[in-house]
Amino acid sequence: MARQPALATFSAIIHSESRGIEAILNLLARGMRSFDKETATYWSELLEVGLENTPARETWRELQHMVASYFPGRGTLIEETYLKGEAKGRAEGVVRVLEARGLQIPDAVRARVTACTDLTVLDDLLVRAITVEQAEELFSTP
Repeated sequence: MARQPALATFSAIIHSESRGIEAILNLLARGMRSFDKETATYWSELLEVGLENTPARETWRELQHMVASYFPGRGTLIEETYLKGEAKGRAEGVVRVLEARGLQIPDAVRARVTACTDLTVLDDLLVRAITVEQAEELFSTP
């Protein structure tokens, strides 16, 4: 892995259905520790994308501990984690705007906002949070 990351990565992808894939992935994970964060992230995520919907992909996802995404829109663990964090931050922003405006936020409204993971919906809620008279109006049709 350390000497030829491309060969190691593509080899693991090709052998994703083999009985020894778990051992191979463990070796790859240990080998990636010798890389700088950016390089390790690139090869780690490329491997996850290449493993597609094989059982090996879930094994690899358990071994990943990286941060950035080089393959947006592919549903990698790194991307999912980023998007969950982004949604949480936007939801907190909606609640904060309502609080800053002095509006009462019923538990049901707070729960609905914080449970939302759709970034487009959260953006719309943030804009609406600026003008609504009551927090419950966030979800009413404009």
